[in-house]
This record gives sequence, structure tokens and C-alpha cells, in this order.
Amino acid sequence: MWRRLSKSGIYGTLPMNVNLTPELEKLVQQKVASGLYNNQSEVVREALRLMVEQDRVREAQLDHLRASLTRGLAEADRGELLDGAAVVSELRALLRERSDEAEP
Repeated sequence: MWRRLSKSGIYGTLPMNVNLTPELEKLVQQKVASGLYNNQSEVVREALRLMVEQDRVREAQLDHLRASLTRGLAEADRGELLDGAAVVSELRALLRERSDEAEP
């Protein structure tokens, strides 16, 4: 965790202890032994960076889903609905066509 050490804007890190399961500890050691990382801290920092990126992607997907749901509900409110059975029939026909085209 980054902490401000002085009013002049100099930053540094304070030590942090983390308890890992034996499996995770072994994974960290394997990553260091592979030469991809110089030490355990680098492995943990990279894992946390990846977690932050995964959280961003997940949030973007949720935002997209929420927007799609909002649009769909607005369309339903306006009566712009599709017949479910007809949609399924069209999809099955499309899949049959693609399957037929893929056969030698």
C-alpha cells in the first residue's frame, strides 16, 4: 500500500504481511523460480494489477448488460416485442443453414 511519508510528496511503501494458502505460496515460489519475476512482491503486485483489470472488464460488461436491459424494457413498454416461438424457429433454421454450409 502506498503511503505519503512527507508533505513534500515523497511516497514509499510500508511492509504488509499476507497469509497465503500452501497452494498459493507454491504458485508464487514457482513464478519467482521461473525467472519471470525477481521476487514474491512482484508476483503479488502483478496478480493485483490483473485483478484490477478483471474488475474493470467485469464492470464494463455489467454496464453493457444494464444498458441492454434498459433498452429492452423501454422497447417492451412501447410494445416492440418479438414472438418467442418465431424467434426460436428462425434461429434453428439459421443454424441448420450454417450446418449445411459447413458440411463437405
